[in-house]
Amino acid sequence: MHKRIEKPFNSVFSWFIKKRLHEIEYFKKHPIKVQEELLLDLVKRAKNTVFGKENNFENVYNYESFKKNIPLQDYTSLKPYIDRTIKGEQNLLWQDNIKWFAKSSGTSTGKSKFIPVTKEAVDQCHYKGGKDLLGMYYKFHPETRLFNGKHLILGGSSQINYFNSKSYFGDLSAIIVKNLPWWCEWRRTPKKEITLMENWEEKLPKMVEATIKEDVMILAGVPSWVLVFLKEVLKQTGKTNIMEVWPNLELYMHGGVNFKPYQAQFEAIIKNKKMNYVQSYNASEGFFSVQDRVKADDMLLMLDYGIFYEFATLDELKKEKPNVISLKDVKKNVNYAIIVSTTVGLWRYVIGDTVKFTSINPHRIIVSGRTTHFLNAFGEELIIDNTDKAITEACQKTNASFQEYTVAPIYMSKNKTGGHEWVIEFNKAPKNIELFAKELDTALKNLNSDYEAKRTGNLSIQAPKIHIAKNGLFYDWLKTKNKLGGQHKIPKLANDRKIIEEILSLNY
Repeated sequence: MHKRIEKPFNSVFSWFIKKRLHEIEYFKKHPIKVQEELLLDLVKRAKNTVFGKENNFENVYNYESFKKNIPLQDYTSLKPYIDRTIKGEQNLLWQDNIKWFAKSSGTSTGKSKFIPVTKEAVDQCHYKGGKDLLGMYYKFHPETRLFNGKHLILGGSSQINYFNSKSYFGDLSAIIVKNLPWWCEWRRTPKKEITLMENWEEKLPKMVEATIKEDVMILAGVPSWVLVFLKEVLKQTGKTNIMEVWPNLELYMHGGVNFKPYQAQFEAIIKNKKMNYVQSYNASEGFFSVQDRVKADDMLLMLDYGIFYEFATLDELKKEKPNVISLKDVKKNVNYAIIVSTTVGLWRYVIGDTVKFTSINPHRIIVSGRTTHFLNAFGEELIIDNTDKAITEACQKTNASFQEYTVAPIYMSKNKTGGHEWVIEFNKAPKNIELFAKELDTALKNLNSDYEAKRTGNLSIQAPKIHIAKNGLFYDWLKTKNKLGGQHKIPKLANDRKIIEEILSLNY
């Protein structure tokens, strides 16, 4: 049975990846040309929309005229058009009919955003990204038998909620699952009726029960929630190694957060040195990048998914007239806010994520954080990339491992300097928390010169203050926010104390 399935599927993927590699090589060699042509195509197709007419699309003929005519947008500025589209109006932001909306909630504010999703975006962006990720994997592992087994994708709360007879919303994962082609649905587990369940606490045991007897070869999802799921699998089966449950498991596809802090935890429960971990960068607004090299920390920015990219530093983004640049002018190791124009009618949209380029030829990136999730209470300019690396290093130095963390400022008072307060939920706590704090502090100094300067002589920032969280604390906090499930993440950095105070109030 395996041989009969394996041969045609491997043949199809072999043909697909050869074709795609040619296309990918083209945009790697001609990135600016590909992006400029894509931009003009987007503008041409939308020039007769309401937004296109209001912003003079007919006079856009290159990137400079595009910047001149269209101001930067965020959800607030596009919301009136989106609200009208939800009610059934069309041709407002994009020429094609829009009936799907990906619900994306702001973690700190709790406010829901409804990102338009078109059939073209599903097919030529989100599905294309998934196929490319598998295709890249197949390129390096041509003997894989992935297509013989089941694919377990852990999405978020996936209930489809209807606005009216003409449109509906759900998590992006719901829209993806709802519209999967037959060949994907054939290999996916569990069944839709479980995958689309809304209540996470009801869904978790049902997912475990439905999948533990399947031949799962691929896992996918946000690391923190996949860990919760895998631990429940071990609990229900009485096993200590996931490979005892799924002996043919060989691939975990992850995205959404930096995987490095979680890798040791995965390796502790998936005891298989041949296990492969690959990453992508996919959001409600689009599928942006895939890992194109074995064991790489960065990802190739995909330039032919119907997305035109722009970038601005956080300092520039604060200005009334920010200096926004295209791919042509980006530099390595600079923290940029990412700005996109897409085939769903998002125009010069600041999505809220920050990236750094690790390479310019070709363009590879890492996700460094969020435009709203950074810590700069004292001029230290800490980003999530800094704190992720520092806590990982501190754990390595003290033989510890962690589940989640959040950091907030300790404000200066009359008699005291300010500082940073950490709440950390450990899987394995360090034997000496003072040594852990020292290693954490040292790592942050080595990673961030602004932090190091502010820590000199304890003049502006005192040493980190650390709270050891009780087991399940962050889960409990998410539950109070009705945010249990695979797409919700803990806000790691904040410039105020609202979140940390809420979390600490539950730590009893």
